[in-house]
Amino acid sequence: MADPQSSARLRADAGAPTSGVIHVRTRLTADFTVVSNALAQRRGSAVTIGVAVYIASLPEGTPVSIAALCAHFTEGEILISRALRELEAAGYLERRRERLPTGQIRTRTYFYAVPGAVPDPDGPPEPPEPPAPREPRKRPVTEPAKTVPEPQPTLSLADADADADADADADADADPQALAVLTALCRVDPRLVLSVQEAARLAPAVSRWLAAGLGTVRIIKLLTEGLPDHFLTRPAGILAYRLRETPLPAAPLPPTHRDERPAVLPFQTCDGCDKAFRAPEPGRCRGCRSGSRLHAAG
Repeated sequence: MADPQSSARLRADAGAPTSGVIHVRTRLTADFTVVSNALAQRRGSAVTIGVAVYIASLPEGTPVSIAALCAHFTEGEILISRALRELEAAGYLERRRERLPTGQIRTRTYFYAVPGAVPDPDGPPEPPEPPAPREPRKRPVTEPAKTVPEPQPTLSLADADADADADADADADADPQALAVLTALCRVDPRLVLSVQEAARLAPAVSRWLAAGLGTVRIIKLLTEGLPDHFLTRPAGILAYRLRETPLPAAPLPPTHRDERPAVLPFQTCDGCDKAFRAPEPGRCRGCRSGSRLHAAG
């Protein structure tokens, strides 16, 4: 005899919640990153948390400049720069300017899993302290020796990478609609990542296109179609050339107004035949004037 079959739905687990998220967990043994709940559940911008988790998952030595992050995320430079500043203010991110043994100055980025915590002895090594200044070179007795100034141990995010970490206030005077068009270009072509200064320089040209009657979709199409496979210059240079060389459509003609109807002349009484006619002043009608000219000619 066959086992009885039932079409009734299985009863839910007694310990499962009736609402909210239900986790389906999997034990990971590779390709995972440990993130503290303080960071994952941090109140504020979701972009900031996403950038922090992405940086925490990267291997040592991976570039984390604004340009590199914009090439990975769909957000523009302004949001990425703001997220990095928030992480730096919260203590998760630190940038140091350090002097190499060769005397060159390099900026290094450190990301802390827990702000202000002592590094795990079994984990990555502690960030090195800035090296001591080099010994001054020996100079003649007649010339006093000069010591090399000690480098600053820390550097703010904006000063460490002035080209990549530009302040968002640089485009305060630019047209917001033009900036929105320029920010949307990298969503069509990820190579078209612009800095804040570059977007501010290109915004006036985009504003002229908008004033000429071109829509945002049309402008994005003109700036992104037919681009070369490899850029030999910065994307801002290519966009500036297209904005400068693409002819603008003719400006629409101003609306024409209908001519006003001529004023109606008053009636006058002819001095010669008492016939009524329209004229600005009293006098003779056309027939009397023609007759007078014929008599004078005869």
